[in-house]
Amino acid sequence: MSRTVAYWGSTVIASVMLCMSVSYLTGSEQVVEGFARAGYPQHLRIVLGALKPAAGIALLVPGFVLLKEWAYAGVTFAWMMAFISAYTSGEPPQVWAFPLVLLLLLAVSYATRPSHRRLGAAARPATTSDTRGAPAR
Repeated sequence: MSRTVAYWGSTVIASVMLCMSVSYLTGSEQVVEGFARAGYPQHLRIVLGALKPAAGIALLVPGFVLLKEWAYAGVTFAWMMAFISAYTSGEPPQVWAFPLVLLLLLAVSYATRPSHRRLGAAARPATTSDTRGAPAR
């Protein structure tokens, strides 16, 4: 039960944070200025504004196990780079620590996900105890 709570709690929080990235698409002065201050091109704002919410949705919907793996990987890279960017640009700890907290939540989600949401389990055919280890005919 606690594994299920840890999975869904961390996954929902991470997904909500990812879906909030849709604000990158608004072109608000604060968002544009933040990307410029970090030295990022504005087209990255558009790409992240579309792909981060898509990843958040992919983590929540049933099925699409391979897509979930890609979402976990992409979000990991995005939040690692957000930490590195904020840390190396001299942002205060409350700014650069936030991506680390989100990474921790993502790691909990990844580690506690149910077997039917894991790539290996989806790729393996189901076996029964009487056919395990038996030679092929």
